[in-house]
Amino acid sequence: MEFNPKGIFPRLLSVSILGLLRVSIVVFGAAAFCHGVKGQSAESRPVARMITAAPTYSRPRRVSPEPGSTTAVVAVVPSPSFTDANPIEKRAFEETNRERAKNGLPAFVWDAELCRMARKHSEDMARQGYFSHVSPNGMRLRDRARAVGIVHYQVLGENIAYNLGYDDPGGFAVERWMISPGHRANILYTGFQAMAIGTFVAADGSVYLTQSFITR
Repeated sequence: MEFNPKGIFPRLLSVSILGLLRVSIVVFGAAAFCHGVKGQSAESRPVARMITAAPTYSRPRRVSPEPGSTTAVVAVVPSPSFTDANPIEKRAFEETNRERAKNGLPAFVWDAELCRMARKHSEDMARQGYFSHVSPNGMRLRDRARAVGIVHYQVLGENIAYNLGYDDPGGFAVERWMISPGHRANILYTGFQAMAIGTFVAADGSVYLTQSFITR
C-alpha cells in the first residue's frame, strides 16, 4: 500500500494534522505501516499536515558491485556540504544530533553524497506524486545509492517525511520521527556514523524531506 498525499487530503479536511510514519533501514525487508499520530495545530496558520513513512530492517552488510557489473556513472551535480545545506536541512540535521546528544550518543557527521541522494529522492517524490522508499519505476534505496556513486558501505538507512503548513518543517519532522519507534531507531542507531537531510519544496509549499544514514 502506498500513500499519495494529494489523493488523501480531501477526505481529511476535518483533521488539523495527519501523521503516518515510514522509515527504511538498510536495503532489504518488507514495509509495515505504523499507526497514525496527531500533532499540534495552529489557529492562525494554514491547516498543517504531516506524513512520514514504516520500517524495514536487515542486518548490516557490505554491498559491492556484482562480478562483471560496471560501476554506475556518478552524476555531475555537486554534493552539498553542510555549508551548502538549506535552512530546513540544517535545522533537521541539528535537531537530529540534539536528540543523539540527549541519549548519550555521538553526533552524526554530515555526508555530502547522502545529501545529494536525499535531495534527488525528495524532488522525485514531489514531482511524481508518490510517497515511498520505492519509486514508481522500482528504484529502491540501494539503487538510488548506486546511482550517485555510493557502492561501498556497511549499512545504509532512510527516513522520509512530508509536511505542509509548518513554520519549522525540519524541526517538526524530527519531532515526529522521534515518537515513532522505527524512525527513532534509525536516529539513535549506534551503527550509523554519518547522515544528511535532503529536501524539496513544491510549488504549493509542501515540504518533502529525506533523511539518509550510512556507515562506510
